[in-house]
Amino acid sequence: MPDKIFRTQLLPPEMPSLADGLPVAPPGTIFVKAAAGGYAVPPRKFTLHFGRAVHDVHVPVGAGDAHVSRLHGVFTCDGGQWWLRNEGRRPIQFPGEGMVLRGHELPMPAGYTPLTIETPNRKAHLLEVHVVGRPGPVRRDDSQTPTDTEDVYDLKPVERLVVTVLAQQYLRREPYPTPVSWKQLAHDLNRVAPHRRWTDSVVDHVIADLRLRLAHGPHAIRGLLREDVGEPVGNTLNVNLIEALLKNATLIPDDLDALGEEL
Repeated sequence: MPDKIFRTQLLPPEMPSLADGLPVAPPGTIFVKAAAGGYAVPPRKFTLHFGRAVHDVHVPVGAGDAHVSRLHGVFTCDGGQWWLRNEGRRPIQFPGEGMVLRGHELPMPAGYTPLTIETPNRKAHLLEVHVVGRPGPVRRDDSQTPTDTEDVYDLKPVERLVVTVLAQQYLRREPYPTPVSWKQLAHDLNRVAPHRRWTDSVVDHVIADLRLRLAHGPHAIRGLLREDVGEPVGNTLNVNLIEALLKNATLIPDDLDALGEEL
C-alpha cells in the first residue's frame, strides 16, 4: 500500500485496543492510543506528543493526574524508525522490567507495545503503541499444536523443590515479593522434606549450583553470577533467577503443591 494513501489521523476513544488489530496501513506507521483517543502517523519526519495537557498534545494521557507531566514524552521519526523519548518527571514503563527515564530515548520495536506511566496510589496510565511491521511469511495453523516449551528449563527434583520454597512469595502473588532468607528456606525444607537435613550452607550450595548451570547453555540466563551484576550483590542473583524461571513458566503456581499448599 503506497504511503501517500495513508494520512495522519485521529483515533477515536471508542476504537478497540491496538492489540486486537489495526486498520490497513503501510509498514512503519505508528498508532498511539490512550483512554481519550489517539493518533496514527505514517513513516515520515514527525514528532508526536503525549501527556497530561489535553489541548497541547496529540495523545492525552493521565488527564486529571498531576503526577503525569503536561508533556510526558514524544515519539519522533526520521522517516523510517520511530523513537520514544521521555520528557516527563516519572519513568515510562515497558513490559517486564524495562523503564525509560527522563531524557532517555529508546527505539520502538515493530508490533504491539503497552506502555504505562505509574503514579502514587498504584495508578497506572496505559499508552498503547503499535508500529506496523513488514509482512512475514504465512504461517501454518498452529492453533491445535502442543504449546512450545523449548525454553523451559529441566530442573532436577531437588532443584525444583528448593527454588519453589525460595520463590514461594512470588508463586502466592504476595505484594512486593522477595526471595526468602537462607534460614527460612532451610526451615521450610526441613518441614516439607525431613528425610534430608537442610542447613543454610546446603541450600546455598544447591542454589549456587543451579545459578551456575543456568548461566550457561543455549538458553543462558543473564545476571545469575556475581561477576554479572557487580557489588553490592544483595538479593539480586536470586531475584534474577526467580524472575527468569517464572517468565518462561519453568516455575508455576502448581509447584506449591510440594509445600502442601492448595491453590
